[in-house]
Amino acid sequence: MSRHNAVNGCKLVAVVLLWFGSSAADKHTSRAHAAEHQEHTAHSSVGLEDVALVIQSQRNSYHAHRAGQRKEEILQQAAQLRQGVPVVLLLHELSEYEGDWSILPVLPHLYANYGQSASWFFFIEEETRVTLPALLQVLRRYQAQKEWFLGKHLHDNEASIIHHYAFSEDPGSFSYPDPAAGWALSTPLLQRLAERIQYEHLKSDFTIDLKHEIALYIWEEGAGPKLTAVPEFCTERRENCATTFTTYLPNCGDPVSKKDVFVAVKTCQNFHSDRVSVVKATWEKDAEFLEFYSDVTDASIPTISLGVPNTERGHCGKTFAILRRFLSKAVPKADWLLIVDDDTLISLPRLRRLLRCYDPKDAVSLGERYGYGLIQNGYSYTTGGGGIVLSRAAVSRLVSSGCSCYSDEAPDDMVLGRCFTSLGVPITHSPLFHQARPDDYSETLISLQQAISFHKHWNIDPVAVYKHWLQDTHPRDEL
Repeated sequence: MSRHNAVNGCKLVAVVLLWFGSSAADKHTSRAHAAEHQEHTAHSSVGLEDVALVIQSQRNSYHAHRAGQRKEEILQQAAQLRQGVPVVLLLHELSEYEGDWSILPVLPHLYANYGQSASWFFFIEEETRVTLPALLQVLRRYQAQKEWFLGKHLHDNEASIIHHYAFSEDPGSFSYPDPAAGWALSTPLLQRLAERIQYEHLKSDFTIDLKHEIALYIWEEGAGPKLTAVPEFCTERRENCATTFTTYLPNCGDPVSKKDVFVAVKTCQNFHSDRVSVVKATWEKDAEFLEFYSDVTDASIPTISLGVPNTERGHCGKTFAILRRFLSKAVPKADWLLIVDDDTLISLPRLRRLLRCYDPKDAVSLGERYGYGLIQNGYSYTTGGGGIVLSRAAVSRLVSSGCSCYSDEAPDDMVLGRCFTSLGVPITHSPLFHQARPDDYSETLISLQQAISFHKHWNIDPVAVYKHWLQDTHPRDEL
């Protein structure tokens, strides 16, 4: 065959292939365009009345007030737009159960009461600002008849103890939402989750990091949807954002005085040399009143023995002895008690800024909130390693109640949580307290925070961690 005939033959084959390929491609494109048109057509009418916004509010008076203000702002914005009125719910008002903060227990209630009228459920923090037209524009991109889980992606840089080392081979492969930016569930997904939660037992009794555990529950080991990234769900302000976030460290005025905070550091003789020395090299200087409580008296530190022997596990006996001492005349009277471990790193100036938002005359238990058995009417507690902050009113109420340890080695933070739950004292959460090390959290998340504490000295230089994450270059005050 001549080269000319070969070329013509190739051209003919190419034309035939192109025709068939184009036909197939056209059919595929037509189907895609039809699906896109169908999706757009199906949702072009979604209005504000089809959206239920759930503000993840807390029972503490300060947080309830801030969430109420956010609700009013959203409703006022809707009134000005005249495009319908969304349902705006405060999470802590949905039922009397304090464990609703963990979201899963309240899903059946949300579906039963709002599932027939709402196409989307959008969860935000009390300091998350929402631009309603931009939010509608986002939601209209997705078929509300399908299961959707939308949010701003976060992921682990390395396997994390707080996530039970999930996806340890590739931690970045699993994403979970940044609650500050807001996250959304379509109603079909919420319906299925609400049905699951009523008959299915959770794999763990503990609620540790809500955002990650919600994403895991929704993903259902691949049977459910993964988180879909929405660039318009923002924490930092930029163009086209549907949400923005202010801060987890609000400005409520001048920090409380140093004299208003009494610091109790739990230690033992084994850690006097390596852990107590770190406290003294970092944050002790920012405390007006601080005592180290050990199993032995050591005048060189100094430490105080409370007559409670050291235990390998929990330190309930020691903690309750600290509570009684705080109320006694043996120590200066202060509005707030901070209880920390000897391997806790903390910014006392930032803590005093945060405490200005709370009334010490209220019974306040503040820190990083965990939960135990919350699906089965369990209780919440402030996890100890990140620091437990108690108002004088809370300590007085607890001690006078007679609630006590079932043994000296019981987990003190969980016993305190159980006691406060029985007394109707809410556990107030701040994500600025951390039970673990900086590396155990999403760097994207904590780099935008003004963290108050971290815990554990495992495989880190604690002094370097303190200087990088907690030490302010220009302290605001020396009150």
